[in-house]
Order: sequence, then structure tokens, then C-alpha cells
Amino acid sequence: MRRQPVGRALAVVLSLLTIFGPISMDLYLPVLPAITSELRSATSTAQLTVTACLLGLALGQLIAGPLSDRFGRRRPLLVGVVAYIAVSLLCAASPTVETLVAARFVQGLAGGVGIVIAQAAGRDLYSGGALLRYFGRLTVLGGLAAIVGPLIGGQLASVTDWRGIFVFLAAVGAVILAACALVFHETLSAEDRVAGGLAQTGRDMRRLLADPVFLGAVLVTGFVNAALFAYLSGATFVLQGVYGLSPQGYSYAFGLNSAGFMVFGFLAGRAGERWSERGTLLVGIAMVVAGAGGLLATAAWELPLAAVIGSLLTMVSGVAVTTPPATSLALAGYPEIAGTASSFLGVARFAFGGVAAPLVGLGTGVAPLALVTIIAAASGALAYVATIRRTSAPPPGVTSGDAVELTPATLD
Repeated sequence: MRRQPVGRALAVVLSLLTIFGPISMDLYLPVLPAITSELRSATSTAQLTVTACLLGLALGQLIAGPLSDRFGRRRPLLVGVVAYIAVSLLCAASPTVETLVAARFVQGLAGGVGIVIAQAAGRDLYSGGALLRYFGRLTVLGGLAAIVGPLIGGQLASVTDWRGIFVFLAAVGAVILAACALVFHETLSAEDRVAGGLAQTGRDMRRLLADPVFLGAVLVTGFVNAALFAYLSGATFVLQGVYGLSPQGYSYAFGLNSAGFMVFGFLAGRAGERWSERGTLLVGIAMVVAGAGGLLATAAWELPLAAVIGSLLTMVSGVAVTTPPATSLALAGYPEIAGTASSFLGVARFAFGGVAAPLVGLGTGVAPLALVTIIAAASGALAYVATIRRTSAPPPGVTSGDAVELTPATLD
């Protein structure tokens, strides 16, 4: 595969693409009560707009990944961004909550294109240590989006209504479309593309799932993100409902965990490059297990607030540590079908998370969050032992990306 130089402008555009979809989910959370009131819907029905976007983000990646392997990265990306702009305006004009739920699903589909293209294009452009640093950067930006999204949404809610939020998202999409049209040139050459249509896509998917390292990376990614989504869904009820934190106090705790996610995501990219992808992944899994175990101990012995904060910080930071090495392990061996491989990672993140999040609401107190997270963390550890640990690792000092293809590519 021929490599092309990566300028700073392209690196920025790729970084924007990875937060493009998730920020669509976070930005409008502060206006959910207003949507419920204006559209005269039940709270549970309004919350389906979040679930629909989440499912769309997962399915969108599963569709866009194989298409990008067949037609290149640029065309599916531009189509996805144009669709995102149009459907964001449809969300703004929705007359009923049912229309909004359907539009949010399509918005998620379109937003998922950016996530999978950012990962696949990164595999086209980088390898070895540079690839790990790139995925570390994406992890940091994911944590930043989690902080900034609701904050921007809250500020926008003070000057516009919920429909204006979606108009703002359409404007953001237009800016990203212009940036992609000007900066994002094709990263997958014609000779490296996959031919054969749906039959070939099916063969590629079977090939991926037959690889224990790839399967293990996907399962670990899915299970640790199930713990993360359980935290996002249930932490506010634990910290405010059980421990009595004010909304401001909760925002501080949320900010601390998001900061931990960013810092440890950055460190994981560096550690995987200089030490070992598998070793870094194992450390991340151990942190997730330890954090979830702390929550379980808190539920059993009614430990103080400090124990909950420390456990959540350890768990969330552990998820960040697993992300760069798991993504690199999954994609390093498949440069020719990086889009398809990326799509499995995206589906695992959002589908596993989408299943775990509502389970936290089946009970009260710390116990539901503790049980969901410890089961998810233990499942991730078992997946690692059953798949990745049982396969031989590359020679010492060589990352998986280097084992496939050594290049001088570096991040700016």
C-alpha cells in the first residue's frame, strides 16, 4: 500500500470526524425535557431519541466500513456528511416525537460514517508506533467530546430552543463537509480496494471473525465500553440520588472522570508504542476490573463517596487505556479491509453499550451499576484470556502494525 504524507490540516479533519457522531448524541441532552414538553410525549419516548441515535451510530459504521473498502474513503464520507446535514434539519422540523426518533436514527447512521472513516483512513496513513499514537489521539478527543458536548448544549439552550440545537448541528456538518471537500483526499488507492460486492464482504467478515486476535480485540472493546455506557447512564443517579451531590458537584465528578479518560488514553498510545500493545491492553482491562470491583465493594459495604469517585475514575481511565491497543490490534493485520474491520469495533462499542445502559435502571442504589460493570469487566477479561492471550505475540520491540508493514509514517 502506498503511503501519502499527512499534513496537519488532514490530521485535524480526521480528528473532527471521530467526534462528529458522538457529539450529536451529547449536544442535545440538556434539551430533552423541553422536547418532552413541546412534543407532548412521555419521558421514556423522548429518551428513545437517544437510543435511536446510538443504534444508528452502530449500524452506520457496519454499512460504511465495507463500502469504504470497496469505493474508497472519500465518496462514502462526503455522502454521509451531506446526509447528516439534511437529516439534522429534518430533526429540527420534526412535528412529532415519532418523527424525531426516526430522524435521530438516520442521523446516527450518517454520523457513524465519520467514525469508521476516521479509523480506516488512519490505518491507510499510519502504521506501527504512529498508528498507536493516532488512536491515542482519537481516544483523547472522545473524552473531550464527552465534556464539551453537554456544556455546549447547555449554553445553546440558553439562547435557542431544541430545534435550534439541531440547526446548529447541521451548521457543524456543513463546516465539516467544506473541510472534507477541501482537505480530505482519497487515502485508499484504487488498486488496494476490495471488489466482489456483498459476497466478498461476507467472506471478509468471516475471515475477520475467524482471527482470534481480531475477535478478542472486538470483544474486549465491546465489554469495556458496556461498562463505560453503564457509567454514563447510571452515575448521575448514584452520585446525586444516593450520595446527594448537587448538579454542580456531579459536573465536577464527571469532569474528573473525563479528564482521566483523556490523560490515560494519551498515555496508552505512548505505552503501547514503547512497551507492548498486549501488555497495555492487559493493564487497561485490569483497571476496568479493579474499578468495577470497587463499585461492587461500595454496594456491599456502603463505602463513602470517595470510594465511588475513585472506583469510577479507575474504571473509566481503564477503558481509555484499552482503546488504542485494542484498535491497533484489530486493524494492524488488515490494511486492505480496514473499513470493514473498523466497523466491527464501532458496532461492538455502541451495541454492547446500548444493551448495558438501560440495565442500570432496573434497580436503585449503587448495586445495579456495580453488577452491570463488574459483569462487563469480567467478560472483557475472559475474552482477552480466551483469544488474544492464547495467540503468539510479535517479536519483542515490534508492534503489530510494524509486523505487518514498516513505514516511516509519523504524526505531526
